Amino acid sequence: MDTRQPLSPIDHIFTGSGSYPIEFIFSYAGRLDDNALRDSLERILEDFPVVRSTLVRSSGYSWSFETSPGGLHFEVRETEDNPDDPACHHRFIDPVHTAEGEPLIRILISHTPGGSVLGASISHALADGFSYFHFLTSWAAVFHGMPIQHPVHARELLIPDLPEHSPFTGPEETLRQSGLFLGEVRRPSPRQELVWVSEVFPQTQLNALQEEAQQNCSQRLSHNDVLTAWLWKKYTLQWGMPDGGNISYISCPVDFRRIVDGFPKTYFGNAVALATTGLPFDELEQSNLGALALNIRNAVATVNVDRVRESMLCLEQLRRQDGLEVCERLHVCHPHRGLLVTNLSRLPVPQVAFNAGPPRHFAILTQARRGAVVLPHPEGVEVRICCP
Repeated sequence: MDTRQPLSPIDHIFTGSGSYPIEFIFSYAGRLDDNALRDSLERILEDFPVVRSTLVRSSGYSWSFETSPGGLHFEVRETEDNPDDPACHHRFIDPVHTAEGEPLIRILISHTPGGSVLGASISHALADGFSYFHFLTSWAAVFHGMPIQHPVHARELLIPDLPEHSPFTGPEETLRQSGLFLGEVRRPSPRQELVWVSEVFPQTQLNALQEEAQQNCSQRLSHNDVLTAWLWKKYTLQWGMPDGGNISYISCPVDFRRIVDGFPKTYFGNAVALATTGLPFDELEQSNLGALALNIRNAVATVNVDRVRESMLCLEQLRRQDGLEVCERLHVCHPHRGLLVTNLSRLPVPQVAFNAGPPRHFAILTQARRGAVVLPHPEGVEVRICCP
């Protein structure tokens, strides 16, 4: 049995220094059953074997996942920490490091006086947001003896055949073809350096922002277009231009499972392409909400089957040209003048339910500097912004 699986071009960018894992904590009012969680985890790994993996170098320009017992760490602890206190949230996560030989998933079960907390840190090389929750909700379904939507692990679908003479790929070509920024080596983001800001947008406020934007735009805009535009203007103007540059960038990951005909809807891995656009700082400052939202909408509309193919080809060429080390120089948003906005407002959080029922509370802890995540909220949406 082959225990190795190649990483796709987009998987590779989430390896090495500064490659943050996807991290959430889920707080339950009751006590989770440790033994039943372990047993159901073993059963679900039969459908998601790649989750229990470590990285191994397969060439000078590529990694592979190798399934092994050391690829998953599961820990249970008793604690007096309060999961309702945001200052304690980091204590409920055992962070993954996406480096050679390290486990790519770490599960921490914390029993508190008020219940239990499930903390799941999964390497972003293994999963995007959709796949992260596909795995967790499937685990919960197996826990209850329910059927699951079986994942497709065909990462070779995204590995392109390169032409014999591949053209040189540099920063400008990388941005144009993939929406990613090629620059300085990424630096890790220690938790003590990060500042999180939370903004709650009730449905009435979302409707008002959309109405404001539509007054200056004849094309139909979505709530996501408008909210992303609002965040772009507010936060990049607030943060300024620390490197002296002039262009401010906004980047949005687009899930292409729903765009590329015939692509598996339950593909497990990273099925995202970056929609990136930029404006001069003074133009951003002067633009109305409708104009900015249309700019974003047009950028997202460029992500089609040809753009996905071009992006994968660019990233494969770049890695073969410069080796694995180049992965640490790729940024999903501009490291000094950018904002990344990820819409996860339809997360199936209630389905991450084990013996203690659905989570009463959840929080994202992904250390994505200059990243904003749109999350579900009872009144509308909550945006969590990880500030520089």
